[in-house]
Amino acid sequence: MIREEDSVVFGTEDVLVSLCNSVTKVLSMASRSEIRYSAMVQRISKTCLKPDIGCFVLFDGGFSGLVILNFSSQAAMELYSKYMLSMGMAKEDLAASFTSDEVGNVMGELMNQIVGDFTGKIGRELQTHITQNQPKMLAINKQVMLSVDANLDQAESRRVTFYTGGNNIFYLELAIDRTEFIKLHDFDPHEIPDPDELIAQAGNGTPAVAAAPAKDAADADQDELLRSLGM
Repeated sequence: MIREEDSVVFGTEDVLVSLCNSVTKVLSMASRSEIRYSAMVQRISKTCLKPDIGCFVLFDGGFSGLVILNFSSQAAMELYSKYMLSMGMAKEDLAASFTSDEVGNVMGELMNQIVGDFTGKIGRELQTHITQNQPKMLAINKQVMLSVDANLDQAESRRVTFYTGGNNIFYLELAIDRTEFIKLHDFDPHEIPDPDELIAQAGNGTPAVAAAPAKDAADADQDELLRSLGM
């Protein structure tokens, strides 16, 4: 039996830190700039979608919750522009306003990558499983604030301030059912496969397999040529 003093407890703040790390990882790679977050976290009574762009995702499974990212127009345009330029788009082809559908689609895709990275880590680190729905995005008027019903029984809500490479601000809000994961025994979290390594391994094996038929075909053609010449 595991003693209480030896048990490892993974609670709301630990889940929040894991989510914050996913935000910084995905957005830093997308924008090729440093994304950082405040060391202080706010305990809030409810989560809301706020101006200028609000994105949210609901997840369910081992535990339920809601993730919201509220971007200022400056933060949204900075992340969108840097991401699209890194993908090879010309600067003159970029959308001019944060209300553009293109900006909303990109922010929704980045939100999807963030929560996907988060749910993958949770599955490996906590040995549980959660699924997410499609991210929803709204460009919101400054006079409008929307509350999302996540159907949580004992909701705990937190807000974290983030800063882009250009020092623009956006906010992460998390609401989850009050829960704790208690480690019963030691285990090694499964490492996520490296796609580049898998592709390289597959690539190394392919030429050897393909080379043999090619060589056989060349030999057959040569033999046929020699027979036609009477040799």
